[in-house]
Amino acid sequence: MARGSMLARGFADPVHDAQGVFRAVMDALARPGTIRPLVPVLAPPAPLTAELAAVALALADSDAALWLDAALARSQAVTDFLRFHTGARITEDPAEAAFALISDAAACPDFGAFAQGTPAYPDRSATLVLAVSDLSDRAGWRLDGPGIRGSARLAASPLPSDVLDRLARNHAGFPQGIDLIFAAAGRLAALPRSTRVATGD
Repeated sequence: MARGSMLARGFADPVHDAQGVFRAVMDALARPGTIRPLVPVLAPPAPLTAELAAVALALADSDAALWLDAALARSQAVTDFLRFHTGARITEDPAEAAFALISDAAACPDFGAFAQGTPAYPDRSATLVLAVSDLSDRAGWRLDGPGIRGSARLAASPLPSDVLDRLARNHAGFPQGIDLIFAAAGRLAALPRSTRVATGD
């Protein structure tokens, strides 16, 4: 930590607050396309959003390495905040990370750069948490798969221009592959690797 700097506070009630965020994330993963409320009382250093910070504080620990995109990684205040409040090791190698925090979702690296798991241990894969400005379940992609009754919709932006191709390749590798969490202001949604994604009608 830089001398003289003041570390931003984490959760006011670490156990209770982390459990609430964890439940929201697990429910979003179990019900792809469902938008869950997430209103963390956090003021992390920029460009780390409160929602990205909340998911990291709820999920990451000393056994789960974190990868940060360039905008986050170059902020000493962000890396200090995450190391202190999660105990997680921050890695420069995306293939080592259990969780990746991405503040510039449109510049997200190719999903194949992250841990995909193995045939024997598909759970040893990465979860990517992407900050987005827009998130809606009333339009956008058509989703189907486990946890979805009939079909669901989801739209998130900004994202890479080839995101649909990436999602198709990711699903084709199931049960290996990465899971995605989209975190917007006050809400989140998820796309696990088991979900099939198509363009909307």
